[in-house]
Amino acid sequence: MKRVSSHVSIASEAEINLDLSRLLIDKPRFTLERKRSFDEQSWSDLSHRHNDGFDSVANSPAFRTGFESPFSTGAHFGEPSGPHPLVNEAWEALRKSVVHFRGQPVGTVAAVDHASEEVLNYDQVFVRDFVPSALAFLMNNEPEIVKNFLLRTLHLQSSEKMVDRFKLGAGAMPASFKVDRNVNRNTETLVADFGESAIGRVAPVDSGFWWIILLRAYTKYTGDASLSESPDCQKCMRLILNLCLSEGFDTFPTLLCTDGCSMIDRRMGIYGYPIEIQALFYMALRCALQMLKPDGEGKDFIEKIGQRLHALTYHMRNYFWLDFPHLNNIYRYKTEEYSHTAVNKFNVIPDSIPDWVFDFMPCRGGYFLGNVSPAMMDFRWFALGNCIAIISSLATPEQSSAIMDLIEERWDELVGEVPLKIVYPALENHEWRIITGCDPKNTRWSYHNGGSWPVLLWLLTAACIKTGRPQMAKRAIELSEARLLKDGWPEYYDGKLGKFVGKQARKFQTWSIAGYLVARMMLEDPSTLMMISMEEDRPVKPTMRRSASWNA
Repeated sequence: MKRVSSHVSIASEAEINLDLSRLLIDKPRFTLERKRSFDEQSWSDLSHRHNDGFDSVANSPAFRTGFESPFSTGAHFGEPSGPHPLVNEAWEALRKSVVHFRGQPVGTVAAVDHASEEVLNYDQVFVRDFVPSALAFLMNNEPEIVKNFLLRTLHLQSSEKMVDRFKLGAGAMPASFKVDRNVNRNTETLVADFGESAIGRVAPVDSGFWWIILLRAYTKYTGDASLSESPDCQKCMRLILNLCLSEGFDTFPTLLCTDGCSMIDRRMGIYGYPIEIQALFYMALRCALQMLKPDGEGKDFIEKIGQRLHALTYHMRNYFWLDFPHLNNIYRYKTEEYSHTAVNKFNVIPDSIPDWVFDFMPCRGGYFLGNVSPAMMDFRWFALGNCIAIISSLATPEQSSAIMDLIEERWDELVGEVPLKIVYPALENHEWRIITGCDPKNTRWSYHNGGSWPVLLWLLTAACIKTGRPQMAKRAIELSEARLLKDGWPEYYDGKLGKFVGKQARKFQTWSIAGYLVARMMLEDPSTLMMISMEEDRPVKPTMRRSASWNA
């Protein structure tokens, strides 16, 4: 039985310099084996030369064959019978969601649900929601909408950001925007929402991270670094990073957040250091490190990023990681330790471990905890944070395999009938009343409280491909295909197994549609993963030189 150690040895100070030159480059289609990860197979076997991460990979004939009309002409997982019926339906629905501003496509609305009487903010373009749409358009050789989106949101960053009488930081990115059309004056204006209209009035922490990640994906696909190297994009990245890297009273390298600041945008007890934000933070730092120009202010930020990544990697891999041996250690923790040699560094009380964890944790497998802060560990499993940890290589190869082992071992609980549980398990009874504030939308096994979200399919597929388990992705996609079109592309599903369309779920939810398309395209051509995935950090080996005495 293979066990994944809860302790990860961290690189020496010289290893802070991240070797980011081994990203995936020109590559024909290939067959994945079960026991080899995508990193091991594609990065090492198929890299013929080092690059800076932004050479013109899209100009390679071998690479571009994977992007020419994918799935509009592609077969169903290699079968000669033609594309799955869902593909054309999905593309048609996705195109209906496109928003135009002054004649140019600039994004996709959250949902096109004509049957719903209340529009609320589902007619707006959300930054996080647009990411799977952007990836789908990039994979289909349509980068224009992605470039327009990046530029428009960049310009919105400079808008005045006021919530009541309080001004947000200059680097804050909008949660969403809409096109305000004045028929009388024949004008169009973009109106951004930075959280001042959101439920709970919470500013999105993840928007800036997704923007940086998408900028890198665009650059990787097009091979054109002119956008990321433009003064406006460089300034935008620096402003976002300045919010995250500024010094304060925090003793942890993780990012302190409030409830409702991410995909889970309602009160769900994720305040503190939620795994979703930490994983996105880590990935955004690595993306920015590749794109920032090493001159002027950029040089200072590159140095800060290197220092933060070194500390963040250590912290996450050691203190957020949970597997069977580590769980057993926590179960035996002593409390009230006072010294630098304390084992229970966060003074976690063993009696606070919920009963369900002991049954949920298999001997083979592991995952990143939902939250770790003084005297508190959130043992819930969060899908997005763990998938991003794999994709960004925040997780070591051993940890990545352990996360996938856990999903295999707990398939019914985490995947169920429609992938994928956003969080497991659900909050119930008194715990639900205290933590959610009796939220009628987040009842047990619904919405953010244990609901199943089809959009997470693309993240699960990316994690499966990277860890060399395409059959898991294929199985999940087939489960989705059995329900999504028939149910009208719902936002989420309810129930322990995700069997029921969510009680308040919008139909024709755009990121449910786009998430399915991206998952299928990635599985058909795994080289598309290179746009979003990052290789494991490796120390830069010093150049060996002969000394003068050698020649003598």
